[in-house]
Amino acid sequence: MKKVLIIIFSVALSTVVHAQSTIITKNTPGFTKKATDRGPVDPNTLITVTAWLKLHNQDKLDALVKGQYKKGSSTYHKWITQDQFNASYGPTSQELEAVKSFLTGQGLTVVAVAENNAYVKVSGTVGAIQKAFHVKIDSYTLNGKNYRSNKRDPTVNGQAGKYIAAITGMDDLGFQPKFRWSASADGKPLQFRPLAKASPRGLFFAGSQAFRAPETHTFTDGVHTATYTGNRYGTDISVGGVLTLGNPAFLGQWPPQGYSPSEVRTAYGLNAVYQAGFDGTGETIVITDAYGSTTIAQDATLFSSVYGLPPVNLTIVKAPGISHNPHGVARTWDVETTLDVEWSHAIAPGAKIALVLATDHASLDEAINYAVIHGLGNTISNSWSTVEGLGNPAQFSRDNRILQMAAAQGIDVNFASGDFGDESFPPNFPGGVGFVSVDFPPSSPFATGLGGTSMALNSDDSIKFQTGWGTNLTRIADISPSGGTVLYDNPPVVPPLNDPAQGLGFQGGAGGGESLTFAQPAFQHGFVPAGNRMVPDIGWLADPFTGVEFIQTIDGVPSVSVIGGTSLSCPMFSALMAIAAQKAGHGLGQAAPLVYGLPAGAVTDIIPVGSANNATGVIDGNPVSADDLAKTGVFNGPPTLFNTTTYYSALYNSPFSTRWFVITFGTNTSLTTNPGWDNTTGVGTPNGLNFVNAIAP
Repeated sequence: MKKVLIIIFSVALSTVVHAQSTIITKNTPGFTKKATDRGPVDPNTLITVTAWLKLHNQDKLDALVKGQYKKGSSTYHKWITQDQFNASYGPTSQELEAVKSFLTGQGLTVVAVAENNAYVKVSGTVGAIQKAFHVKIDSYTLNGKNYRSNKRDPTVNGQAGKYIAAITGMDDLGFQPKFRWSASADGKPLQFRPLAKASPRGLFFAGSQAFRAPETHTFTDGVHTATYTGNRYGTDISVGGVLTLGNPAFLGQWPPQGYSPSEVRTAYGLNAVYQAGFDGTGETIVITDAYGSTTIAQDATLFSSVYGLPPVNLTIVKAPGISHNPHGVARTWDVETTLDVEWSHAIAPGAKIALVLATDHASLDEAINYAVIHGLGNTISNSWSTVEGLGNPAQFSRDNRILQMAAAQGIDVNFASGDFGDESFPPNFPGGVGFVSVDFPPSSPFATGLGGTSMALNSDDSIKFQTGWGTNLTRIADISPSGGTVLYDNPPVVPPLNDPAQGLGFQGGAGGGESLTFAQPAFQHGFVPAGNRMVPDIGWLADPFTGVEFIQTIDGVPSVSVIGGTSLSCPMFSALMAIAAQKAGHGLGQAAPLVYGLPAGAVTDIIPVGSANNATGVIDGNPVSADDLAKTGVFNGPPTLFNTTTYYSALYNSPFSTRWFVITFGTNTSLTTNPGWDNTTGVGTPNGLNFVNAIAP
């Protein structure tokens, strides 16, 4: 059977016109320069291509949006409607027909036309696409993953080329969800526990008990003896010889850690927001995801019941073809969808949720376009991104114009900043991407990028400490012969292991840094270092090792697990912006320009956190320093802490493998956590009612 694929033609980049042909410039993705070319794609493969048309009066649009976001301007926060946008800046029906006529004239079949004349989507064989756009489409391998892409920029013959800004979809790099598991280093990323084995009410995993006083433990195998002393993270994996994870007798103490909605709401001062009468009522949080989850409605209902939340008001908008797409669960978008819906509801329980599903992970920008032109809500949450340096500049320019369209209408569009720090070597991604990069779309000047933190709580659920999310793991003892029922019987690992090729060392951290593509917007001037657009703008809870509980049906069984990533901070923040919009009585527009320069107390500045009790060791009589145990291995060079000088480390007994580790908080590749704005947490984390009042006075 022929494979089906979708390509989108967008308009936003400059084009080069030669007589009756137009070269669509910057329309080849960056990953082709890093990948291995495996030769031509089968020309008989069916693919679906799409065309976004150029906007009009771009200079005037830029000036409009600049004024809308400049305090003191006569047009400050005076939004326009979609109809006004279409009339002044949108492609015309005649231009759309010209593009459609060109495409059908090449033997391509129209699949869909955007309601705002933004694009034409067509299907055809690879051979027909290659002929229509004078390109070759090859298969590529990059770090063990297979992709396809055009080898050079496409050319469009005839007058239609004047109206096309980008031809996308010939490559399938797409966007990826941004969630992380705490079990990844043990090779067991999915650690759900059936609710049938436990009373489904309240807290399951350990909360404030996870950060403990210093301990000393010795491991020996008859050859080597290793003793480690330092802070302790995570509850015991067994008590009296009985394993605790998933055991109903130990509800609220399951290792290693996981926060419930009530704990998070208390920690961040949200109860005062609700007591003031603000919970998102009257607002709609829009969430975009690919594929979706077949059990999201029942899972969100159960989540609300378990954690004492009001019923969720959820509407699902499916893009054409979604019911026939088989790739959703396999690509883990079901997990992403569940996290986004449940935790936006946890923060803004009175808001409605509109879940807009894309047909593929490469067409999520179409979902945003749909949400904007239909006015589905004042805030749009997107827990996905791609590495800016690997993507298609033409697609980025197109997406930037969609986000600008949203900004002009007072719609806040938020994105997860990424989960792999500076992206130089993502975990389990041998060789990394080979360069430092931020993620897109959070790097767009018309988006708000959400970074992340690690959070420890006191027994009363107040915050013990926060630091920028970035965790390293060093293995110090191997699997327990007793399966964990006898504590500390593990053989030592000599020397301690932090090799990223084995899933160790750097585990994940908030994405951030300087854009390779976009200039620094005016709202960042004076708050961030000189240079291009800086990411992120603001942060919130993201570390999966201080993650949150969520509920999803697995193999027909309702189950609970703990999750994190900037896929958590993004829906949480989007929900808080919906609450602020409720207070204001209208949409507040892009959040990023609002979060810089807020009054004292509106955000909590996140600074690096250290400890006098960071984990140290003695192996066969030889001391091992805290720094040596905190470092991550890298693919080229000796283990390193990069730019980090202050961190918090602890001994950690994994319930997933029974191994022992030194876990380090606040170590995020070359990114750092500093006073003021930093490239891990942005300006800091929102501080409950003070933040809402400052954003919506």
